[in-house]
Amino acid sequence: MSVTEKISAVTEKIIARSAASRRRYLDRIEKAASNTPRRAKLGCANVAHGFAACGPTDKALLREGACANLAIVTAYNDMLSAHQPFERFPDIIREAARQAGATAQVAGGVPAMCDGVTQGEAGMELSMFSRDVIALSTSVALSHQMFDAAVYLGVCDKIVPGLVIGALSFGHLPAIFIPAGPMTSGLPNDEKSRIRQLHAEGKVGRDALLEAECQSYHGPGTCTFYGTANSNQMLMEIMGLHLPGTTFVNPNTSLRDEITRAATKRALAITACGNDYTPIGRIVDERTVVNGVVGLLATGGSTNHTIHLIAMAAAAGIHLTWDDMAELSAAVPLLTRIYPNGKADVNHFHAAGGMGLLIRELLSAGLLHQDVKTVWGSGLDGYLVEPRLADSGLTWTDAAANSGDRAILRGCDEPFDRTGGITLLDGDIGRAVIKSSAVPKDRHVIEAPARVFHSQEELQKAFKAGELNGDLVAVIRFQGPKANGMPELHKLMPPLGVLQDRGFRVALVTDGRMSGASGKVPAAIHVTPEAADGGAIAKICNGDMIRLDAVEGRLEVLVDAAEWASRGNATADLSGNDFGVGRELFLPFRAQVNRADEGATIFRVQ
Repeated sequence: MSVTEKISAVTEKIIARSAASRRRYLDRIEKAASNTPRRAKLGCANVAHGFAACGPTDKALLREGACANLAIVTAYNDMLSAHQPFERFPDIIREAARQAGATAQVAGGVPAMCDGVTQGEAGMELSMFSRDVIALSTSVALSHQMFDAAVYLGVCDKIVPGLVIGALSFGHLPAIFIPAGPMTSGLPNDEKSRIRQLHAEGKVGRDALLEAECQSYHGPGTCTFYGTANSNQMLMEIMGLHLPGTTFVNPNTSLRDEITRAATKRALAITACGNDYTPIGRIVDERTVVNGVVGLLATGGSTNHTIHLIAMAAAAGIHLTWDDMAELSAAVPLLTRIYPNGKADVNHFHAAGGMGLLIRELLSAGLLHQDVKTVWGSGLDGYLVEPRLADSGLTWTDAAANSGDRAILRGCDEPFDRTGGITLLDGDIGRAVIKSSAVPKDRHVIEAPARVFHSQEELQKAFKAGELNGDLVAVIRFQGPKANGMPELHKLMPPLGVLQDRGFRVALVTDGRMSGASGKVPAAIHVTPEAADGGAIAKICNGDMIRLDAVEGRLEVLVDAAEWASRGNATADLSGNDFGVGRELFLPFRAQVNRADEGATIFRVQ
C-alpha cells in the first residue's frame, strides 16, 4: 500500500532533516546489540546480585545464562485508576515467561502522577517534568544490563511518553507496551462538564460536583474520555508497539489477562537470542512517527502530543516539528467523535470498530505507512485484527469492516471534517496550537479585547467578581516550562465555558497547557516563545484587540506596528513557583528545559 503524495513528502522532509542524528542513533544501538545475553559478560558477583532473590527455577535458568530474561518496567501505583490493574501484571508476566522457558524480573518502577488529582494545584507544576524523570528512571531500571527485552506497564499522560523516551535510550532492546485498558463507562462526559459549569456559577454545591465526579471516575482503568492517556494508548497501537487490537480492552477480564500473557511471549520471541530480533530503536523510525501524528490528527487526540511526540521522536534521533504536524493536519481527515470532540467515550469507540477499523480506513486512503516494523512481526496491515477468547485460548479475528456507529467512527469517504483535529497558529504573538476539532465552527475565529492574567486563580477571582461579562480573549501568561513547568490550566475551562454559554465571544491564549480533554472554548495554547523566555505574549496589555483565526492559522494582536515594536515585556514575580510540593528539586529542569515546540524537554537530539 503506497501513501499519498503529501504523506510521502512530509516523511521525506523529516528523513532528510534527521539524517545525521538518526544515523548516529542507529550506530549507537547497533554497537550495544548482542546475540547473546549481555549479563553473560558481567562479572560473577555482578550477575549473582542480579538473580540472588529469584526462586530456584528462575535462578537456575539465569545462572545457566542461555535463556532470555525480560525486564518489567512498571508505573504501578494504586492511586491511579489506570495503573491499579498493573498490580497483578508482574505475576502474570513471570508465569508466562516461565511457560516460554524464560525468565522475567521487575527491573524498576517509575513515578506515575495523576493530573486529575493535581489539576489546579501546585503539584501540577511537576507534571510535565515528570515525563523526563520517568525517562531517567527507565534508564536506571535497565542499566543493570541483565535483560534481553523489556515490557512497559504504563498508561497515563506523561508516563507513556517518558517510558518511550527511556526505552529508546536502550534502543537495542526489543520493547512491548502492555496496556491495562479503560474503566467501564460511567456518567456521560458532557453531563460531567455540565455539572462543573453549574458549580462554577454557584448553582450547585460541592456535594453535587463530587457526586458527578465520582460517577465519572468510578473504578479501575483509564478515564474514558479521549484525553492524553487514551491518546497515548492509540499511539502505541498505531506505532506498532502494542499487540493489535489490545488497546481498549477493559481491565481485570480474562481477555485482558490473556493479552498480557501473549505480549510477554511475543516480547521474548523478538529478542536477539532468537531469529526475529526487533529492537524498539528500529521500530520507531520516521515513518512510524508520521503514522503516530496521522493517528493523533484523525482521532482529534490530545494537544499534549504536539509536545510529547517531538520529544519521543528526538529520543530516536528524529527531528519532528510543528510545521510537519500542520502539513499533515491539512491532509488527514477527522474520523472520530470521542469526548471532548463528541459525546462518546473510548468504550463506545472500541465497540464501533475501534483501532482495527481506524487503521484499515487510514491505510486504504494511503494516509499511513504500511511498510513499517512492528512488535507483531508484520507491517501495519497486521493490525487489522482484534483479539478474541475461544475454547482454544486467545485468537485474532478480522477487525470490523464497517463502523458500528457512524456518529462515533467513520471512513475516509465521509469524515467528520476534511482536515485533522489540531491546527498550528502563527503571528506576532508567537506560535501556538489549537484543538480545532473540539471547537464549534462558528468559534474558529475570535476577535476580542485582551484580559491579561498571570495565573488561573486571578481569572477565577475576576470571574466570580463579575468582571468578565463581555467578549474577551483571556491571556494567561508565565505558564510555560521555564516559568513554572507548564502546568495544565484546568480551572480555566468552567468559567470560560460559562461566559461562552452566555453568548459572549470568548477565547484563551496561553503559554501553558490545557487538559488533553479540553475543548469547547477556542484555546491557543503552548504559545512559544513563552513569556519567561522573552516571548511577545509578555507585551500584551489589557484592551489590546487579539485575533485568533483557526481557519487561516493566525494569532495576532491588532496594535499599531510601531507601538508594538516599541513596547517592553511585562515581568512577573515567579519566586512563588520555586518551593513547596517538591518544586525546589525541579529548579535545574526549569533552567535547562527547551521550548514547547522543541518538546519542552531537558533532553536534546544527539
